[in-house]
Amino acid sequence: MRTDLHTAQERAGRLIGAVDRRRLGQVRAEESIAFARACAAEDPRFLDGAHPDFAVHPMYLPSLLRGPLGGQDPEYRDDGMFADEVPGTAGLDVRLMAGGQQIAFLAPTPLGEEIEVIRVIEKVESKGRPDSPFLLITVVKSYRAAVAGELATVTERFIVR
Repeated sequence: MRTDLHTAQERAGRLIGAVDRRRLGQVRAEESIAFARACAAEDPRFLDGAHPDFAVHPMYLPSLLRGPLGGQDPEYRDDGMFADEVPGTAGLDVRLMAGGQQIAFLAPTPLGEEIEVIRVIEKVESKGRPDSPFLLITVVKSYRAAVAGELATVTERFIVR
């Protein structure tokens, strides 16, 4: 029997190695500070734009999926994830879950520079038991700034059921 899980596997499999680029706009202090507050950060460097050593919270950059202003309602799935966040699953009746993340920070995130994320599907694996199959999709994202260059590399795994 053909399922949406099979369709997701075929779609994602065809995308292995394909490069997807998205402009995220400029990182601004206001959004970074709001993020740091939401994370309950206590370090004043992340909370006060006037601090002499102000810095963008390190986890803010990997949290950007649509840029500082976020997404629009039609871009979201019913479960709250973006429809295109897990490659190959848009429009399918599958359940999505985070399956782990590794981050390599390469440079501080600069304010005011254009940021771009480059996403590549690394692999699609069929896992689980015959009565409970799932996919494990591995995606590598590289965050780059116009002048500062490569900022971070994020390897994410998504579970698709």
